[in-house]
Amino acid sequence: MHYEQDFYGWLLESAQLLREKKFSQLDIANIAEELEAIARSDKRQLINRLAVLLAHLLKWQFQSHIRSKSWQRTIKEQRKRIKLLLKDSPSLKYEIEQKIASAYEIAILSAANETLLDEDTFPETCEYSLDEILNQEFYPD
Repeated sequence: MHYEQDFYGWLLESAQLLREKKFSQLDIANIAEELEAIARSDKRQLINRLAVLLAHLLKWQFQSHIRSKSWQRTIKEQRKRIKLLLKDSPSLKYEIEQKIASAYEIAILSAANETLLDEDTFPETCEYSLDEILNQEFYPD
């Protein structure tokens, strides 16, 4: 079975061939490509979740007069989802510091869009530590 004709079927067949140790019948190049795609997907998910979390932390900090339960719930949810992602993919922990910078750039755009504040209202670089970002008790003032 070819992966371009029936991707789902190809995955199941490849898994079965692996279990049966029929390595010579495996489509190694495409399996390697799909494994790398999964890794990139996890990394993108981490950046996206960090961006949502950071945007809400910025909104919390810079629009303190209109803080809402909804923002608080989103902050809590994203922290939990990030922790679950790191639990499922512990190797991402080694890249999280680098990904904060990328996520922060997105967060500024998002926060500016949602608050109608200018982008330069927000600090140029993320001022929250990793511990603060993931700490369920931390809310910036």
